[in-house]
Amino acid sequence: MAYDLIVVGSGPGGYVAAIRAAQLGMKVAVVERESLGGICLNWGCIPTKALLKSAQVFEYIQHAGDYGIEVAEPTADFGKMITRSRGVADGMSKGINFLFRKNKIEVLSGTGKLIRGKKVEVTDENGKATTYDAENIIVAVGSRARQLPNLPIDGKKIIGYREAMTLPTQPKRMVVVGAGAIGVEFAYFYSSIGTEVTIVEFLEQGLVPREDADISKELTKIYKKKGIKTLANTSVEKVDTGSDVLKVTTKNRKTGKEEIIECDVVLSAAGISPNTENIGLEDLGIETDRGIIHVDELYRTNVPGIFAIGDVTSGPALAHVASAEGIICVEGIAGMNPAPLDYGNIPGCTYCSPEVASVGFTEAAAKEAGYEVKVGKFPFSASGKASAAGAKEGFVKVIFDAKYGEWLGAHMIGANVTEMIAEVVASRKLETTGHEIIKTVHPHPTMSEAVMEATAAAYDEVIHL
Repeated sequence: MAYDLIVVGSGPGGYVAAIRAAQLGMKVAVVERESLGGICLNWGCIPTKALLKSAQVFEYIQHAGDYGIEVAEPTADFGKMITRSRGVADGMSKGINFLFRKNKIEVLSGTGKLIRGKKVEVTDENGKATTYDAENIIVAVGSRARQLPNLPIDGKKIIGYREAMTLPTQPKRMVVVGAGAIGVEFAYFYSSIGTEVTIVEFLEQGLVPREDADISKELTKIYKKKGIKTLANTSVEKVDTGSDVLKVTTKNRKTGKEEIIECDVVLSAAGISPNTENIGLEDLGIETDRGIIHVDELYRTNVPGIFAIGDVTSGPALAHVASAEGIICVEGIAGMNPAPLDYGNIPGCTYCSPEVASVGFTEAAAKEAGYEVKVGKFPFSASGKASAAGAKEGFVKVIFDAKYGEWLGAHMIGANVTEMIAEVVASRKLETTGHEIIKTVHPHPTMSEAVMEATAAAYDEVIHL
């Protein structure tokens, strides 16, 4: 029962690390207590996108007349949307099982705990514990919804993202606490099928508060048109769950004014917490800070042979980050001397409608860092493809260093922009300048032309504005 590598957790960090290790000739096992694929494939990235696609199709049908198509009045079947989402997630999880069999990776079903001597104890659902030896161990156990002191998740009246994907009935009114990616995505889904939604965000900027301020303003404007109410710079003081109708007391942090919002359910979307309790870190003396495991650029902990990747470390809690970390970690174990991950060039995507995508500095952050900037913006209202597609909302905003032409950042809001951001990530990786983008011929008509046009706008060379 000895392995070259045991990976604890099979999310996008764990399963990618395991497959890469197997490709490099290691004997690999993965510990998983639930379904292969972790939160991302089963309760996060994948099933939420299935729900959002159902909402988008419903909106398309509602506006079919705009495209010259007459259809009967559509209705949203909430239960079937949930069922489709779960089916997509199950299919992806089975795909990971296939990849594990293909790469001869053994699955150890149960809850893993690290014990001294480079061992992992796996306890199955019947309470039987088995100990396995490994030359190397990667901790990739992910995270869960953060529990706020005054917003305890009970799974029925106050719910997290897992419950939001499997509610037995559609709520008539919902309060979403937190306006990051999880909050605005669920707000869009439920609002699009008829739920009255109010978003409460603690930070002053409001929707997607970590994004560029122009993106936040644009999304707030669009959500207001959709009927979604946003309370920015506002805290949730308490939730009265004593009756079927919940009463959420909010307080504006600037004025001190309190407001009571009645709803059927409260979705807590105020961040995540790492799943690092009770997995043996303290017993081994592994250094942590509030549950976050300390690692170096190759994801080594302070204990030789023990590594950590993904949401349990200090990097961005994103699936593609965990996957990249897993590959670097395993290649380091194999002695390949991989280059460290550039955390300044990580794309962020939010799959609401319209979508949001970004990478690099915001305009404000670039100025705070001391850069003299050139900023260009191109609205999709001026895009021929966007007009033809009926998707004229949003824009592309680019930021360049005025002195050397370095591409500092890009921020997009609009249809399919999550598919467009990779151009910027690759260009920044290759140290491309603004003028090189202007001279790169983009196909017409496409939404991606907006990247070239925004860049041209930054250098006062834009044609179509």
